[in-house]
Amino acid sequence: MIPPSLAPTPPGPLAGLRVLEVGGIGPGPFAAMTLADLGADVVRIDRPEDRGRLPRDGSQILHRGKRSICLDLKADVDRAALNELAGHADVVIESSRPGVAERLGIGPDDLHAVNPRIVYARMTGWGQEGPKAMTAGHDVGYLARTGLLHAIGNEEQPQIPLALVGDFGGGALYLVIGILAAVHETRRSGRGQVVDGAIVDGAAHMGTLLYGMLAAGRWTDRRQSNLMDGGTPFYSVYETADGKHMAVGAIEPQFYDTFVGILAPDEELPSRRDRSEWPLLRERIAARFRTRTRDEWAATFRDTDACVEPVLSLTESLDDAHLRERGTYVDVAGIRQPAPTPRFSRTPAAAVTPPCTPGDNDHRSVLHSWGISGVAPMRETRSKR
Repeated sequence: MIPPSLAPTPPGPLAGLRVLEVGGIGPGPFAAMTLADLGADVVRIDRPEDRGRLPRDGSQILHRGKRSICLDLKADVDRAALNELAGHADVVIESSRPGVAERLGIGPDDLHAVNPRIVYARMTGWGQEGPKAMTAGHDVGYLARTGLLHAIGNEEQPQIPLALVGDFGGGALYLVIGILAAVHETRRSGRGQVVDGAIVDGAAHMGTLLYGMLAAGRWTDRRQSNLMDGGTPFYSVYETADGKHMAVGAIEPQFYDTFVGILAPDEELPSRRDRSEWPLLRERIAARFRTRTRDEWAATFRDTDACVEPVLSLTESLDDAHLRERGTYVDVAGIRQPAPTPRFSRTPAAAVTPPCTPGDNDHRSVLHSWGISGVAPMRETRSKR
């Protein structure tokens, strides 16, 4: 039994779930952060050489809500400590290339020998097998292979949708789905398993609707030729008088009627039902939007069902009235950042805690909080040799 004063007690629907994150970058840390946001107790394993250092590229936010200890996983004493933690963990997240964890002696078979109930979640770009499994890659390449990059952009060339569709959507969030599903199954069966999270698989799955429409002949495999890719004048982005932009998503007829009634109440626009008229319709809509500034148009369309919104910059979105009212962003350690989501009626997530610095938690306290005793602080033990 863990003394209540020593056991972390985060609120949230995942309170009591123990997660070990073996240090990585990008989608692995974001998946672990998401679990921590929802109440899981996440302990991140960092390298000794990273002790006391936070990255200066802004990615430190991905380590919020976690605790950190530094272990040299090539050293027997530190690997033994990882095994002790794994024996009390529900989930392990690792983000190495296939085979690396096995060579270190911390692969699925190794940790299942310690704890048969553990969910071992693996985050890679290409997956654990396949011709490219051992090849390096990045978000843009994974999207390129799935066909999604080809579908995003203007007529001239594809446009990179940040790292959101691949790394964080198809990668991290699908890994979280897999972890939660596996944890649920473990509680029924009493057995753990491996979750193979590949960014290419998740990104492709996110495109299910597009592949279905393509098969049905309702999607043209060419950019800006379809309903949701900017190919229609009523689902597009338009420049305003001040060089900013408005986003139009007036797909349904009733919303479109509201849109044109506000945009051009004094003129007859070309029919949206006649595809041959779309170039002229787009030109007339664009000309109207260029007559006012973005903020003037935003005020005009405010509180209507025209499905028209101002395109805000990242900085501007932090002070948006709707997002501020909902508390979509929170201030933590002087950094404005997205709050945990989704929201729960009975078990809301706690206020976000600042990101952990590698090794900023005492080894003994971390181990003790998980009910582990009799293991000396590893860094101290090795430093005395």
